[in-house]
Amino acid sequence: MINAGDLRGGSTFERGGELYQVLDFAHVKQGRGTAFIRAKFKNLVTGAVTEETFRPEEKFGRARIERSEAQLLYRDGDNYVVMDTSTYDQVPIPPVLLGDAAEYLKEGDTLFLLQYDGRVLGVELPTAVELEVTHTEPGFKGDTANAAFKPATLETGLVIDVPLFVNEGDRVRVDTRSKRYIERA
Repeated sequence: MINAGDLRGGSTFERGGELYQVLDFAHVKQGRGTAFIRAKFKNLVTGAVTEETFRPEEKFGRARIERSEAQLLYRDGDNYVVMDTSTYDQVPIPPVLLGDAAEYLKEGDTLFLLQYDGRVLGVELPTAVELEVTHTEPGFKGDTANAAFKPATLETGLVIDVPLFVNEGDRVRVDTRSKRYIERA
């Protein structure tokens, strides 16, 4: 069991047979009143986001999310087929469970499956991925009056801002958390 006062961003818990992940958390102490916990959390099955207030001593069931390494094999219609690298099981994952991660994935990439009771809840990407620039306008020398960035389309279709010296065919590292250019690879 986990107390409401021990909840933090990213922690998962079970309540009423449903699985939740904490998105935002605040411990509030008012003047002479008692403290309370205000939390925003997401239902991991339905995707619904709710905000509630709890007493710090309220208890929830602790949920253990298993994280296993996997490799993207191919797309099968709308689904992405991934293989767990430890068991070699192939699992089809619908785009809804991938979310924004689909913008970074290409065949052969490594990712992490997040599972609870054998059911895939979603995926987690490495913090940075390396992708090839497929289209960008040429940068002009001395064109730095404003920000020295230009849009570039990557091999997965993702469009990010890159420095002027990056050209088509270059490989770049992209931060998967912020969708920002890190460096040329």
